[in-house]
Amino acid sequence: MEEILAVTDLKKIYGRGGAVTRALDGVSLSLEAGEFVGVMGPSGSGKTTLLNCVSTIDRPTSGSIIIDGRQLTGLKGKELAKFRRERLGFIFQDCNLLDTLTAGENIALALSITGAPAGQIPGRVREMAGLLGIENCLEKYPYEMSGGQQQRCAAARAMVTHPALVLADEPTGALDSKAARLLLNCLETLNRDLGATILMVTHDAFTASCCGRVVFLRDGQIFLELKRGGDDRRAFFQKIIRVVTEMGGEMADVL
Repeated sequence: MEEILAVTDLKKIYGRGGAVTRALDGVSLSLEAGEFVGVMGPSGSGKTTLLNCVSTIDRPTSGSIIIDGRQLTGLKGKELAKFRRERLGFIFQDCNLLDTLTAGENIALALSITGAPAGQIPGRVREMAGLLGIENCLEKYPYEMSGGQQQRCAAARAMVTHPALVLADEPTGALDSKAARLLLNCLETLNRDLGATILMVTHDAFTASCCGRVVFLRDGQIFLELKRGGDDRRAFFQKIIRVVTEMGGEMADVL
């Protein structure tokens, strides 16, 4: 399989002298095309720092990040912005939709920014909205939608450009259990039917159980990795819970 993400010996150090914090301390991780990988860990483990470095929001102290064959540490300015815009998709806990645009316009904006032909945009927006079950929301403004519909709109915006890698940061964190389950089902559909490659940070074991693989961080290093394999979701969930318990229960906030 094609390797989409290769993180090698990644380090992120804050502070100097005696006040040094190693947020990441030699993390190596790879994702192949079509993988859905979760990242878990207690507060301060480095999971958000890892996502920020991969997403180019933050710059690592040392190490290598290669996405879709491009070495990110060598990209700067407009070239970096272009790569982020065209090859990465983002889903955050706060959906960050533009209040003055309808759901359809929010999704279409991502295509317009990447220079997609105008004639293709409406069809691509409708297709992605259909996959995420929000086709009846396209004419609505964010304030007219539920939190779950807003988050699925954000997911559609992230996916409509067919990015090489989708980065999700606690995507279910602000949703109730019903909306969270619906969003996770949609992410699984995008992963299965479109072959979307997704790296998702979460504190929640149920959310992580929809992944094919879960990486656990502790103190800036990879502590353990679980693969779902032939397990159904319930069995994988139980394995994740056992690891959470082993790590001290600091992450056991379960839907």
